[in-house]
Formats: sequence, structure tokens, C-alpha cells
Amino acid sequence: MTTDLIATYRELAGLQTQLTEDVTRYRNEIHALLQVLFPEYSQVFADPCRPTALSLLKLYPSAQACATARVETIAAKLHELAPRNYGLSIAQQLVSLAHHSVSSGVALSARSTSLKILGDQLEHTQANLIQLEKELENLMKTDSGAKGLQSVPEFAGKTMAVLREELGDVDRFACSSQAVAYAGLDIEVKQSGKSRGQVKLSKRGSGPIRRILYMAVVRCIRLKDSAFGAYYHHLVARGRPRRAAMMAVMRKMLMVAYRLLKTKEAYDPTKVFAQAVVQAPALEPQPGQPHLAHAGA
Repeated sequence: MTTDLIATYRELAGLQTQLTEDVTRYRNEIHALLQVLFPEYSQVFADPCRPTALSLLKLYPSAQACATARVETIAAKLHELAPRNYGLSIAQQLVSLAHHSVSSGVALSARSTSLKILGDQLEHTQANLIQLEKELENLMKTDSGAKGLQSVPEFAGKTMAVLREELGDVDRFACSSQAVAYAGLDIEVKQSGKSRGQVKLSKRGSGPIRRILYMAVVRCIRLKDSAFGAYYHHLVARGRPRRAAMMAVMRKMLMVAYRLLKTKEAYDPTKVFAQAVVQAPALEPQPGQPHLAHAGA
């Protein structure tokens, strides 16, 4: 793996993490402002940051703005944004809630402006994320060393990018256990204090690998046909504590990734868990994010 390729992965993956954090921050700030400007809005739109809800919120960023609008005008906009889902009844509900809102009128204009700006920033950042993820997709298509990782259904695009970036040239590891130790997924036993004898991860090394694999495990244990998920449930059924089982699956994922990068071979789910259901390789989109595919991770 060339130095340029590692640097490219690092730059794109780092920017993706930053933009993802920005999206979370904007969403949280919008939710907080909405609790002051129009707390009842979530009774109609469970997630005010979804495209339709956000577009309408930018037009009517407070209960006062919504209360003074004509029901027909709001209904027309809703029909324009999502004709199959929203219409006159939703508009009537919104206006009714606005008239009886417990919202604060303090700094109304400034807070409304803040909400609209945050909405614009959220949409812009999400659009940049989509563009960035396309660049990562194109990079992985030209990276012959990543073909094996792409054959693992549980590895989303961000997961593959972080593994590729953090592991770099896997030939520097003499064996998979060295890669496991590099990621801080090796086991250490407490030798003193109240926790003496307890087993835990060393957590030395690459934090990004641990975080992205944790999210991959959280996803896979919910998937019906995941070999890693089947391995997790097998460990739990045999009495392994759930947290310890998740750590074991994280290590297994890293060992599989190391072998695929080292040998360039295709993924075989039966090597993860002998009773695994073999399925056609496919990338999994990350929940709530644009397709990379798409945690993560």
C-alpha cells in the first residue's frame, strides 16, 4: 500500500468524521432551539431534521410564524415537498398547535434566524458528506487491496476506509495478533486494586479502529444472516457476558480484515462461524446516512 494511498484514505476518512460530527452538532442545536421556538412541532414531525420537516421549519421557524400563516399555504408547501405523505390535515394540525403553543417569545427574531441558518448548514454539510462518500467509493474501486474488505457484508464504507487508513501496509504486522494489539483489542488482566483479576481490553493503539468496529458489531448482531452476528449470539448462548462477546467479535472482525488485506482472498463467512448462513456479498448502508455504503461506520 503506497504512502499516497494511505494519506488519501486518512484525509478523506478524517474529513468524513469531522462532517459527521458537524451534522450531529447541527441537529442537536436545532432540537434545542425548537424546544424554545415551537416545542409542539415534534408532535407532527418526530424528527424535525428530516428533509420535509426541515424545509418547512426554515419557512416557519417559530410557533408565531406558523400561527400567522394560512393553512392552505402550508398545505400547498407540504404537498410540494412530500405529496404522498402530507397535506391539508397536517397543515391544520400544525397551525392549531402553533396557536396553543407554550413557546417563548423572547429573542424571537434572533432565534428564528439562528434556526434557519442552522438548517442551511445542516443541509449543506449533508450534501458535502454525500459527495465525500462518493469520493471514498471511487477510491476503494481503484484500490485493489480493498477488494477483500468489500466482500464482507458487515463492513460499511466508513468501516473499510478506517481499517484501510489505520492498518496501512499490513505486511508490517508479522501476524494477526500484532494487528489486534495495534488496535488495542488485545486482552489484559488487572494485577492490582479492587479490579484485580478482571479481564479487559488494553485500549492501547488505534482508537478509531475500536470505535468503528464497535459500531459494526452493534449493526451485525441485529442482522439475521450475519456470520459475525451468529458468532456473537453463539458466545452469549454459551454464557459469555454480552460486553465480552462484543469484544470477541470486534477482535474477530479485525483478524478477518487483516487476513483479507494480507492474502487478497475473498471473504468466507464460514471461517467466522462454521454454522453461518452464506449470503451474497453486499455493502451495507449506514443507518441515517447517505450511502457509501453507509457505522457506522
